[in-house]
Amino acid sequence: MTLTIRPLRRDDEADWRRLWCDYLAFYEATRPEEVYASFFERLLGDDPQDFHGQIAELDGRAVGLVHYLFHRHGWRLENVCYLQDLYADPEIRGQGVGRALIEAVYAEADRMGAPAVYWLTQDFNAQARQLYDRIGRVTPFIKYERVP
Repeated sequence: MTLTIRPLRRDDEADWRRLWCDYLAFYEATRPEEVYASFFERLLGDDPQDFHGQIAELDGRAVGLVHYLFHRHGWRLENVCYLQDLYADPEIRGQGVGRALIEAVYAEADRMGAPAVYWLTQDFNAQARQLYDRIGRVTPFIKYERVP
């Protein structure tokens, strides 16, 4: 089997949408149509401060995605990289797709001079956390958000 990680292209929209919808469903979330359309356009844009996306293909079939963003950080001179979304089709998990997608983000961060890459996950995401514990370091930070 051949695994390829590559930048998202316009002709990936149907595969991207399927994968991102499955990702959102895992977190029991949906978004209005205008969010899907707007986000896909941002992923294809040329603003270096906007989101970037990559697709994982296994033997030519889209099986995973990753979205990430470079941004300033008050404690550093260089930008940092936030890995926002990572998803691999359930039937191919455990075959290195998630790791390859994270390593692709690490490579882009290195290329862009951003030494820090970070991401969040929910505590119940046990299968993904097994990978994250091998490829990253858990921090003691707890996320808070505004109450509507």
